[in-house]
Amino acid sequence: MKPPEPGTVPVPLDGMRVLQVVGTTTGGTGAHVGMLVDHLLARGGDVIVCGPQSVDAQFHFRTRGAGFVPAPIGLQPHPRDIATLRRLRRLAVLADVVHAHSLRAAALAGLVTPRQVPFVVTRHNAIISTGVGRRVQLGLQRHTARRADVTLCVSSDLVDAVRRAGGTDVRRAFVTAPTMPAPGRSRDAVRDELGARERPLVLAIGRLHGQKDYPTLIAAASRLADMDPAPLVVIAGEGPERAALTALIARTAAPVRLLGERSDIADLLHAADVQVLASVWEGTPLSVQEGLSAGLPFVGTRVGSIPDIVADAGLLVPPHDVRALAVQLRRVLTDTRLAADLRGRALRRAAAVPGEADVTEQVVAAYVAASETVRSRSDAP
Repeated sequence: MKPPEPGTVPVPLDGMRVLQVVGTTTGGTGAHVGMLVDHLLARGGDVIVCGPQSVDAQFHFRTRGAGFVPAPIGLQPHPRDIATLRRLRRLAVLADVVHAHSLRAAALAGLVTPRQVPFVVTRHNAIISTGVGRRVQLGLQRHTARRADVTLCVSSDLVDAVRRAGGTDVRRAFVTAPTMPAPGRSRDAVRDELGARERPLVLAIGRLHGQKDYPTLIAAASRLADMDPAPLVVIAGEGPERAALTALIARTAAPVRLLGERSDIADLLHAADVQVLASVWEGTPLSVQEGLSAGLPFVGTRVGSIPDIVADAGLLVPPHDVRALAVQLRRVLTDTRLAADLRGRALRRAAAVPGEADVTEQVVAAYVAASETVRSRSDAP
């Protein structure tokens, strides 16, 4: 995750035809591909993105200047994958490098990308499913690890997993959050809207999905109800677990509100007293980087790349540990000196993480390495 040395001259791409292949995503993966599109085009690359129409609708690849070819690459195998493979094959044979994001996208692209075309994979997520789904994903992991010329992984545990699966050139990479806009409303105005003018405000950001383990956060919030005034925990995000979480909050009377999808994340970060994340695994969550940039104290689980991102700017706990999460939240909300120290550490940490140019340089270096691997393979007797 080391950024390029100061003074490094960016590698020009001079018309390099880059095919970005992306599956269904609503978060960090799509934002990362959008950032790459901007920077690769700025360096003279010729970029085409292939993925679901919904992803282009959210991340605006065509508006950014890239070509876009729709292909329904979903989370599960589907009969329409046959048509997707044909489409990918037509695009891959014309590319100078193919760069796939996520296991499903990488598995499909790897099947049809010619061996003489450099093939790069970025792994954004670990395998956390169970049962048959887990066995299928482990199979895809073995296939993509061995097929990729270079694999970029957003956390050190993913690097280890891909190497165990047979990957050869496997590198730790970083996904950086876009620059946050300035808050549009005052701190008091946002807190008034949420009903937290006189209460400590705890903010969680993320999709309502099992990976985020919101039941543990809700249980931890219940343990803070004895504080005076009791903190309010708000969760910004939408997803398939809404009904179950709504029922859990009602049943436990926990001081938690589901805010749904929000377009004012900068306002929420500015209004909150602490950011919390209870996930069972995370790649490179953009919301945590955004919280650090806002100088917000962080309490969360010690999983995935969270320790690398946060370093000494937050308090980390094991996943599924309700008591530990509640204890550390209480510490930040009651110890003003600790909270002030964490705010300063957050701002310093945000200034130290790699920026967009650094991340792009890592990716371009992977393209160069993959091209050299292909060249060596073709020259071998």
